[in-house]
Amino acid sequence: MLETALDARVSPETLRKIETGRVATPSFPTIAAIADVLGLSLDAVWAEINQPERGVEPTNSGHRLSTNVPGQYS
Repeated sequence: MLETALDARVSPETLRKIETGRVATPSFPTIAAIADVLGLSLDAVWAEINQPERGVEPTNSGHRLSTNVPGQYS
């Protein structure tokens, strides 16, 4: 992790916070730098974060409707 953080020019603490979800919305340049170091395209990163959640189906309105609890939006 230390090498990845340093190669991406972000602090190791920032990378730890991103990995653990303590940074809810990391900046685009930070994500782009980390993706580059890891050899990932931004398209691959985008596809990964936009996968439907398990047990949740998108609706026509763009909201996600949980299939686990009828009528509950997530």
